[in-house]
Amino acid sequence: MAIRILRFLIWAIVLFVAISLLLVVIFRFVPVPVTATMLMDENSITKDWEPLSRIDRNMVSAVIAAEDGKFCSHNGFDREAIEKAMEQNARGGRIRGGSTISQQTAKNVFLWQGGGYFRKGLEAWFTLLIENIWGKRRIMEVYLNVAETGIGTYGVEAGAQRYFNHSAARLSRMEAARMAAALPLPKERPVVNPTGFTRRYGNTIQARIGVVRRDGLDACVYD
Repeated sequence: MAIRILRFLIWAIVLFVAISLLLVVIFRFVPVPVTATMLMDENSITKDWEPLSRIDRNMVSAVIAAEDGKFCSHNGFDREAIEKAMEQNARGGRIRGGSTISQQTAKNVFLWQGGGYFRKGLEAWFTLLIENIWGKRRIMEVYLNVAETGIGTYGVEAGAQRYFNHSAARLSRMEAARMAAALPLPKERPVVNPTGFTRRYGNTIQARIGVVRRDGLDACVYD
C-alpha cells in the first residue's frame, strides 16, 4: 500500500512539473487567454491584449516605481522586501506584502488569489520558471496585460480605454502613475479624479518615474 502511494505521489509530481513547464513555454510566445481571476469575476470582463511595443514606457516605469523598484536586479524574489514584510506582519497591524512583479505575474497567470503556504509554494515554483524561461521583458508584458485595472477590466490597454478614452500606447506620466496607484486595489481606488491617499500616492509614483528612467531601473525591459 505504501509503495502504491509513493508511486502515485511520484507520478503526480512528474505530471505537475511537465504540465507547468509546458504551460510556461506556451505562454512565452502565446498571449494568455484567460486567468483564474477573470473566470471567477462576477462582472462581465473587458480585456485587450497588446504587445509591450504598443504600451507606453511610462506605464512600465510607473509599475516598477510603485510595485518593484528592484525588478531588473532581482531573480524573481526581493529578499529584503520579504524580510521587512515578515517583520511588519509579525508586529501586527496592516498586512504588508513583499511580492515582486514576477511573483504577481506567476500568481495572476497560473494560480488563484488569496494566501496560504501551499499557494505561495506554487507561486515560487512558477516564478522561478518564468524568470528563467520568459525573461524580464516577457514578464512585464504579461503582467501589464493580465493585471486587474478596474471592475471587470484587465490589462492596461483596457484600463487606458476605460479611464482616458485612448490607447495605452500614449499614456502620460500622470495617467500611468494613477493607474499604477490603483493596481493593488483596483476595485476600491479611483483612477479618474482620485482623492486622499490614492491621489498622493499617484503623485509620488509620478515623481518616481523620473528616478526609474534616470537610474535605468526599467532598462532590462528594453535591452
